[in-house]
Parts: sequence; C-alpha cells; structure tokens
Amino acid sequence: MASIYSCKECDSNLNLQTINLYPSNFYFEAGNKNTLSFASVDETKLRFEKEDKLMLFFETINYWGIQRKRTKMMCNSCGCVVGYVYDDGPPLTDSSGQLNMGPSQVIPRDPRYRFKNKCIKITNED
Repeated sequence: MASIYSCKECDSNLNLQTINLYPSNFYFEAGNKNTLSFASVDETKLRFEKEDKLMLFFETINYWGIQRKRTKMMCNSCGCVVGYVYDDGPPLTDSSGQLNMGPSQVIPRDPRYRFKNKCIKITNED
C-alpha cells in the first residue's frame, strides 16, 4: 500500500514517494523529532527559499551553532512552510574525512528534505 503525502493547509498532493523516506531511526546531525525525512522530492510541488540567520540554535546536543543556513520548503499551491532542506544526509563519498578523523562538514553530503509532521497529511492509497 502506498501513502499519499499532502499539504495540511490546502490538501495539495506533494507527490512524495515512500521509497525515498528515511527510516524513523536513521541518525541525522540535525535530528528528526516530529518530522519525516526524504532523500528526494518532486521540486515542481514545492518552492524553495534560502535562509541564513545569525542566531544561536540547538537541534541536538551535537548539532548546534551560531549561523543557521538552511532552505525553507513551501507548498507551491498555498505557500505554507512544510519543512526545511538540510545538508546532513548520507555522505556523497566514502572518504574517512580530513586526516582520517571521520566525517565532517568538509565532506559533501546529500540534501535531506525534512517535513514537519504538523504540516503534512498522510493518507493510505488502496
């Protein structure tokens, strides 16, 4: 059974594919509390707006900072913010990082499309 993910505000289908959904226990630096994360999305259903704020933020104990750079995702139909794009997905390379010290921000990572549970509606397709 496939699921249909829609904007809660206007009921517009966001055309998200369950096959691209990360498991709920998959570790991300920015956490995944009350969200669903996808590896890819249908970009025709969303609008993207870069966000660059100087502010102290805490996502998790290990993911915090002073400058928050992320991309806001909005429903293309109604403009409601449905989530954010983070660059903390799986590494694009198998590299062990600088000086073999493990993954770091230097290693390019896949984007992760993180949708807020309170902004999307999930219905099962029969």
